[in-house]
Amino acid sequence: MSKADVPLRILCIHGYRQSSASFREKTGALRKLLKKQVELVYIDAPHKVPTSIVSQVQEKPDSVGDDQRGWWFSDVQACSFDARQECESSLGLEQSLEAVRMAVKDLGPFDGILGFSQGAALVAMLCSLQEQKLDPTFNFRFAILVAGFRSACAQHQYFYKGVNIMVPSLHVYGQDDKVIPEPMSRDLLPLFLGAHSLTHQGGHFVPAASAHKHIYQEFLKRFQ
Repeated sequence: MSKADVPLRILCIHGYRQSSASFREKTGALRKLLKKQVELVYIDAPHKVPTSIVSQVQEKPDSVGDDQRGWWFSDVQACSFDARQECESSLGLEQSLEAVRMAVKDLGPFDGILGFSQGAALVAMLCSLQEQKLDPTFNFRFAILVAGFRSACAQHQYFYKGVNIMVPSLHVYGQDDKVIPEPMSRDLLPLFLGAHSLTHQGGHFVPAASAHKHIYQEFLKRFQ
């Protein structure tokens, strides 16, 4: 088997109120689209979203099933998360960074990392830690951020201030995304030097139509 035939291993970081199982289901079309190029490995966030939060929310843009998890909470008292919520401190991020460290050690090595929504925001943080050489565990060759954003938490601003991330990146966002509007995702682009982008006309999901295939493939081809 030649090197070009070996699939790239990508660690997948789900969105808020998703799980590894639901994200795997939601990205079935992407797996099919890229099956010759990549192997996607999914992990769970360590924090369960409280059932009181789950029952209050009628619309479930990020969730499938009852196992709903998050990487951190912006509202420390309620243990809930809103990407637009400005807060001084958050709850749970350290445990999530440790969960990714353990995944890299136990399930790796990985060529790249892919995140969706809150998971993409976490991917940006991981890339920042890697760039600043603050954590030797993270050594991703590339990152794919779908509906990503900068955390609005004051405690997290060190991930963004004065940082130029050299990790090659593909940023994917929907023009009709009501959960993470396109400008929030675009706000991450200046952090990543030479960032690539894929814009689609849909909403809050991971696009995998045949029209998007060549953009994913051209991006990934550089790492095979």
